[in-house]
Amino acid sequence: MCGACRLTIGGKTRFVCIDGPEFDGDLVDWDEMFKRMGTFKDIETSPNPSEGGECLAGNKSGTACKAEKATESCQKENAAAHTTHLSEEMEDDAWRTTLRKALKPKERTAIERVKMPELDADYRAKTRLEEVNIGLTPEMAMQEAKRCLDCPKPSCVEGCPVNIQIPDFIKNIERGDFLEAAKILKETSALPAVCGRVCPQEKQCESRCIHLKMNSPAVAIGYLERFAADYERESGHMALPDVAPANGIKVAVIGSGPAGLSFAGDMAKRGFDVYVFEALHEIGGVLKYGIPEFRLPNKIVDVEIDNLRRIGVHFQTDTIVGKTISIEELKEKGFKGIFVGSGAGLPNFMGIPGENAINILSSNEYLTRVNLMDAANPETDTPIIMGKKVLVIGGGNTAMDSCRTAKRLGADVTLVYRRSEAEMPARLEEVKHAKEEGINFLTLHNPQEYKADEKGRVCAAVLDVMKLGEPDASGRCRPELTGETVTVECDQVIVAVGVSPNPLVPKSVKGLELGRKDTIAVNEQMQSSQPEIYAGGDIVRGGATVILAMGDGRRAAANMAEQLLA
Repeated sequence: MCGACRLTIGGKTRFVCIDGPEFDGDLVDWDEMFKRMGTFKDIETSPNPSEGGECLAGNKSGTACKAEKATESCQKENAAAHTTHLSEEMEDDAWRTTLRKALKPKERTAIERVKMPELDADYRAKTRLEEVNIGLTPEMAMQEAKRCLDCPKPSCVEGCPVNIQIPDFIKNIERGDFLEAAKILKETSALPAVCGRVCPQEKQCESRCIHLKMNSPAVAIGYLERFAADYERESGHMALPDVAPANGIKVAVIGSGPAGLSFAGDMAKRGFDVYVFEALHEIGGVLKYGIPEFRLPNKIVDVEIDNLRRIGVHFQTDTIVGKTISIEELKEKGFKGIFVGSGAGLPNFMGIPGENAINILSSNEYLTRVNLMDAANPETDTPIIMGKKVLVIGGGNTAMDSCRTAKRLGADVTLVYRRSEAEMPARLEEVKHAKEEGINFLTLHNPQEYKADEKGRVCAAVLDVMKLGEPDASGRCRPELTGETVTVECDQVIVAVGVSPNPLVPKSVKGLELGRKDTIAVNEQMQSSQPEIYAGGDIVRGGATVILAMGDGRRAAANMAEQLLA
């Protein structure tokens, strides 16, 4: 669900894919509908749409990008090298004791935190497929690992939703055993290379680092996680986790985002026959359609998915549970347990005048076209209109992804956010990168209305000028109207003001208890009101980070396995 099919029905915005396809014809805004049907008319009728005009798909960088240099060697297996690692056993290892004594705590805390090498800002703002963060060298990783004090009771582990044994993998990096570090990561994380790139470690594991209590920067846990996972992949010696003997019990997973993939991996390791059903034509969910390649290359995701295939997980694409197949039909096919990880794919709009004008897109639609469908590549069939003066509405990570993508497609981009920069929920690194790449920040402004030209295309936004009031329930200062407005010209608007849970699955199951905004209500075991159905991620939380969704998947897997094997 991206919002491209939205229509005004009886004065309210409705989605054809969810609320339709049938509507009362008397309530349809036909004029708006026919204008929206012509959104890509110029592209469709142009004999050579890549030349001239305001449309089409940008250039694919001629430089050889890192994502394209990935080799098939990363998929070689070295199962013989795999062993089981437990934190308690490692504590007694002589090498660990020697490592602790090698440097005094004061010497470790005196080491300056590593800085992630990055592509030049001017260069990277013109290339869509090259990853901004280059990654640590082995020398940089080993030096950063020395900063870890190897705490007896590591609070960083408590801050990790999937309970990665953080000191264990970091100390292996310090002693130069990078493959061992990667194996430890994979004991509890199905997607270490992904998490090392996109998880907000500064709000989770790194926020609990003992260094912060000493007024020192936290150990760069995320950078080290990425390093270890990348090293293993590039070495050609990728180990697989131990898998229990098959127990013959079939379980279904709805959605192949981080929650579903984490659940699938844990259940496969326990010997279950796992089938993942994905609505789109590619596996990966938000990891593929929602996160640009300059932050998370698709080939990184593909390798993680391939590892799941190698331990027995089955994937079926183009299957919309709730539309093309029902939960009841899955039960009839012998699935004893069902995990719903269908995410939050329903985009939020603001409900203001003119919001359904042509060239006003949800961030879901915009990023899906560019990331998943490769619309910015002239050789693909998916169209996209290339805005020259683009407004992106919002202040979260998705807003940053949208504005940085638009910049790479040649636009002059302005980010519009109703609070100040200090209240932005986006990661500080993403804000930093956006500014370096030339994104204009217009804070304390909020859209009131959009203006359209005679063809129904957006041409301007009327913005309320805001001020900050008292803190609201989120702890951030509440934005308040000043009574002033400004009008800003634009030819494209990307709305990134949040998403709501995908309602297809919840509404298709009779008697399923739902929470706020059609989330699935679950207990502490991630079990729904129907005992055989578990759920996690955005469909439960309404909005979650990758690692929180993975934590939900792991918890659900542990509890469903216990139930089915009892």
